[in-house]
Amino acid sequence: MLAIYYGFILVIAFAPASLGAPLWEGAKTTVGFPIGIAIIVSAFLLTGIYVKRANGEFDELTRQIIEESK
Repeated sequence: MLAIYYGFILVIAFAPASLGAPLWEGAKTTVGFPIGIAIIVSAFLLTGIYVKRANGEFDELTRQIIEESK
């Protein structure tokens, strides 16, 4: 997620016109709009992946550590 956000900020900093370009000739929607939606969706997906791993794999590892420390 960090790479996605930094990449987006770098595009804004060094090529802002590329995000402001219309999707096609005469369109009012710019390239930045679908990219922004993709960033939001990727945040949800990556959060879901992390939660699934944290609730499965990491909880099991924590349980094993607690059991070994008794």
